[in-house]
Parts: sequence; structure tokens; C-alpha cells
Amino acid sequence: MREVFLAGIVGLGAFLGSLPLNAQVVKPSQQDPYAQEDLGISIPMRDGTRLAADVFRPPVPGRWPTILVRTPYNRKSGAMSGYRVFARRGYAVVIQDTRGRYASQGSFGGIEQEGMDGNDSINWIAAQAWSDGRVGMAGSSYLGIVQWWAAIQDNPHLFAICPVNSGDDEYLDRYYSTGGALKLGHRLLWLTENFTPPSQVRPSFGSYIFHLPLRTADLVALGRPSPLWRGALSHPSYDAFWKELSIRERLTRINTPVLSMSGWFDNYAESELDAYRILSRRGDFIETWIGPWAHDPGLRFPTRDFGPEANIGIRARQADWFDRWLKKPAREGERPPGGGLLHVFVMGPNIWREEHEWPLARTRYTPLYLSSAAHANSAGGDGSLRWQPVRRSKLDSFVYDPKNPVPTIGGAICCNSKVLPPGPLDQTSVERRSDVLVYTSPTLRGDLEITGPVRVVLYVATSANDTDFTAKLVDVQPDGVPLLVCDGIQRLRYRLSLDKPVFVKRNTAYQINIDAGVTSYVFAPGHRIRLEVSSSNFPKFDRNLNSVRPNADEVKISKARQTVYHEKGYPSAIILPVIPRYAVTRSPSWTEITRGRRLSHQRQ
Repeated sequence: MREVFLAGIVGLGAFLGSLPLNAQVVKPSQQDPYAQEDLGISIPMRDGTRLAADVFRPPVPGRWPTILVRTPYNRKSGAMSGYRVFARRGYAVVIQDTRGRYASQGSFGGIEQEGMDGNDSINWIAAQAWSDGRVGMAGSSYLGIVQWWAAIQDNPHLFAICPVNSGDDEYLDRYYSTGGALKLGHRLLWLTENFTPPSQVRPSFGSYIFHLPLRTADLVALGRPSPLWRGALSHPSYDAFWKELSIRERLTRINTPVLSMSGWFDNYAESELDAYRILSRRGDFIETWIGPWAHDPGLRFPTRDFGPEANIGIRARQADWFDRWLKKPAREGERPPGGGLLHVFVMGPNIWREEHEWPLARTRYTPLYLSSAAHANSAGGDGSLRWQPVRRSKLDSFVYDPKNPVPTIGGAICCNSKVLPPGPLDQTSVERRSDVLVYTSPTLRGDLEITGPVRVVLYVATSANDTDFTAKLVDVQPDGVPLLVCDGIQRLRYRLSLDKPVFVKRNTAYQINIDAGVTSYVFAPGHRIRLEVSSSNFPKFDRNLNSVRPNADEVKISKARQTVYHEKGYPSAIILPVIPRYAVTRSPSWTEITRGRRLSHQRQ
């Protein structure tokens, strides 16, 4: 199956690769008077495949450092024109179609192929008469992924990379969640948008996300089997298949300075921060920016405006980074403490703050405990959050029906904002449902900043042998409008590890830990903190059909009776990464929290 997966979309790749490459044309740019363009360049790879590229250079003779941009989305698209600005800063710019895409030969397949192709492209650039031998790489999303794969090749001509919204792990970023649920909407939508033949009308989103079994949803979405889709569904656990495709498993091989960027409402923020954590602890040169952005940093949300500070001028930041590493040798003493520099945008006060580690060392992991009188169903129920452990509290329950899943409304989602809108969206309609448990804190009397990973510890039982539990952190405005901050999901069969499924006994209590995402957010005075608990967030994640069979092959839909405990002995809580205003002598670790220590809230 792995060989099939890596073969990719062979038919499409062969068709695209058979198209003739454009003849080379060298002339002053008609679109940018500050650049000279060489169009239709044919760059040879080690296996004889030739990839198409356009080159833009400063209009005066010279040998230039070069910015390489590699894209599967058409080097001729309007989105690529923004990279030509680097020519004005004294760089040559090479924009290339990746293997098997548009005018490039070969088949579009396994992601690790981008490492070899990137390496060969860098070597080609270094050998050109207009090149000074120094290469940097830029680009967002897939264009960022290819940079990581090139960087692990340890090419001496690669001096810096600038990946944006790329992540560092195929399993955790593009196919599955940290809790083991499939990123259904993201993946099927991406495949449909990129692999539907031009002669075929794209099907509607709703026509394929509800299809069962999931394994054949590609037939509805694309009109034919997709090796990429079916290969991923054949490996729902984080096994050797995925480790071979993971940059995270190879981060220790990165010796190239990295400028990375993402947004709190983008699918890849958590992995960008993980890469920062690993590389900065090694003492590597990495600078990371996490803003109040979606996958498209320019997208504006209908519910929140984070002000002019949110716009940092990404292209200018990248140009400054390249100037530092491709034009000016680093000076002694420039390395920030810990090897990295982290810029986090704190939502609420809407400010940037410099940090040097992730998670922040001064974090107080502070629990808010769930409580109710057995009727936390919907926002009209009696669920509450308390700063102190709860001794007496009746359990809550609801029925999860996969035929009627809780719809996705906002959050950290990739990549089509028109189909799956991201961001801090209004959860009012979700909170009307009886299969959503809602727990709300008292009104806050002062600011409460949470910056870091948000985790939810639940004690749960189910009438099935496998099911999902979801968690959402919500900010309830003074007018009562609930806005999403971050969310997550846990598939019970993966509650112990993503490596191997272990099913649960029916109607038996288990402790689970839900990764509810990352954020930097200030809950203001007059606001309330809210936790939503349910069993679906669809189609951001696939529906668990409550079966022990592989979810990809199941067609039978079964309901499940779900129970959440929160009395003495079952301290269900949301664990907030609180950042105190003043220094503290010691913060409890996440390990201490999950081992069951009950921590009282300490006011700032």
C-alpha cells in the first residue's frame, strides 16, 4: 500500500508531465520594471525528470543570492507574483512547478520526493552564472512543507528557509488529529480542489463528506480512486508508515536558520510551535511568529477585529531574514537565549510579545472543574466551572448520533475559508443542542491570560467500545455571545497512544486527556470562560460510528450513550495555561496535572 501511496496521482501526473515545457524567453519583465525574467526554464532532476521554472533577476548584471519558491499550485498563478518583490531587494527569484504539476514532468506523489527535488533545484541554482551560490526558500502551506524537506538534505547552498503555515508532520498536520480522528473536511476538500480533472465538474462539499464507507469517498469527491486518500486511511495509527513521512522525526537534521509563521486559527500552529520547541532547545537559529490569523493571514473574521498590530508585513519580515543570512554573516552574540525567538500575538489586548521557550516556563497550569446537577445539556442547562475541586456533583449524559453530528463552526481549520470558515466564530447554534454539554465559569473580575496548550481531563463512559469526545474553549462575551477560542477531539481507542488502538469496556469510567489546541488569549473582566463537551465536530473531523471496526470501512451507524463524571474521585477539568502578571516560584507541570493532583486556583 505504501508504494501505491507514494505513486500518487500517477495518471494525472503523467498527463501533466507529457505537456511540452515552455520555450525559454529572456526579456525585461512586463509586470515588474525592477526585474528581468527568464521564463520556461527546464531544470533537470537526478532521475532525468525536468521541472519547469521562471526566473526573475535584478535588471543589472551581477551574481545574486536566490530565493527559491516551489509550488504544486501553478507557478503562473497570481498568488506567485508577490514573491517577485524579492528581486527589488537584490535577489534572483526562482518559481518552480513541483514534480507532476502543471508544466513539470513526472508524477506528483510522496512528500519526501520534495526533498530530493528541492536539493537538485538548489544545486542547479548554485551552478548558474547569475547565482552567488546562496539560496533561501519561501512559501506557505505546501510551499512551506517542501522547504523542510529540502532543509534536511543538508545542502551547503541552502542558507535559510521561511516556511509559513506548513507544520512538521504528515499524520498530525494533514490527515489526523492529535487525538486520532481523521481531518475529513480538510483532506477531501484539498484532494477535490487539486485533483479533479479540468473537464470534470467538482462535486459539492456535502455530497462526499457524508459518504460511507469513508474509504470510497474519493469516488464521489474525485470520480476515481485516490492512492493518497486510501493510503492514509489504511494507516489510522501513527505507525512506521507515517514516521517515514515525518519531518518531526528528522528535525535534528535541520542545520538551516528557520523563520516560521502561523496563526492561532490555522491548522498548523501547534506543529509550528512544536518545531520551535525542538529546534530552540537544541540551540538552533529559529524565529517563529504566531499571529491572530487563519491559514490565509489576510482573512478577517466577522466576529473579532484584532487591530492593525495583527498585520506585520510578512514579506518584509522574510526579506529582512534573508538579508541577515544570505547577505550579512551573523555577528557573534546575535543568538537569542535558548537559541530561538518566539513572537506570540496575545489576543484581547492585541499585542505582540517576545518569548524564548514553548510552553512558557512561567505558566501556571490551572484547573477549572466541571460541575452540574445532571443537566448540563445545552447553554440553558446547569453546567458550571469552578476554581475548586467538586465533591458532590451528579453525572451528565447525552446521546451521540453520528447521523446528526455537531457541525463545525470556526476554529483552527485549513484551507478553504468559504467552505470551512475558520476563526473565533459564534457558537450559539451549537450550544442549543442537547448533545452538547456546556459548563460556564462565574463572571471574571480581572484579566485572565492563557498562553499555551489547552488540555481537558475528562472522566467518561460510553455504551460503545469506541467513540469520540470533543472539547471547546469558549469566551462568553458580556452580551452572552459565545466565541470559540480553541478546540480538540479524542478518539477513545487512541486515548493511551496514537501508535496502537486499545478499545474500552462499555459503560466503564476512563480518564481521557483531550488536546484542545494552543492559544494566547486574554479573558477580560465581565467575560466568562466556557467549556463545551460533545462527541463530534463535523466535518472538521470524521464521525466516529461507534464501532470497533476500522472507521474507514464501517457503514453501520450506531448511537452511543455518553457519560461525563465530575464528582469526588472523578475531577474532570479544563486545564488552562495561565500566565501570571507577577513572577511565581514554581508552576505545576502538565505531568503533575494529569497524574491527578488537585490544584486550587491561585489568583493573580
